[in-house]
Amino acid sequence: MKKYEVKQIDNLLNLDLNIIIKQSKEEGFLIGERLVFDYKNGTNTFNNLGEALYGVFNINGEIVAIGGLNKDPFSTKPYIGRVRRFYVINEYRRNGIGSLLLKNIINEAKKYYKILVLRTNTSEGDNFYTSNGFLKVNIYPSSTHYMDLGN
Repeated sequence: MKKYEVKQIDNLLNLDLNIIIKQSKEEGFLIGERLVFDYKNGTNTFNNLGEALYGVFNINGEIVAIGGLNKDPFSTKPYIGRVRRFYVINEYRRNGIGSLLLKNIINEAKKYYKILVLRTNTSEGDNFYTSNGFLKVNIYPSSTHYMDLGN
């Protein structure tokens, strides 16, 4: 994986997210659009304590995957984090980039949370997250999967 690097994103607006926005929209998801919209209007800038936004960049410095960590906005419990706005560009899927990004998010989450949740509505997403240690159990608000971080 030396040709890919995970970096924390300090300013989303400095990145070219056109391919993420276009592809996610073509697949019926608004991940890219919501990410930019929420970032611009300040409702989710991933800059509160226990929050971060990460990108995976190829050897040319182009973003090929993105994903964030927030305190779970659907829970009142401060020890629950949520994976948000996770997306891997089509041509980079199924070669470990998503897992690389997710492991980075999980490691960051372990510093702040006991439980990490997420929501996916695709079988591909379900397979990806369960293969990376998440359990498919709907016990937390607005989530489909969770992971006990062992804290």
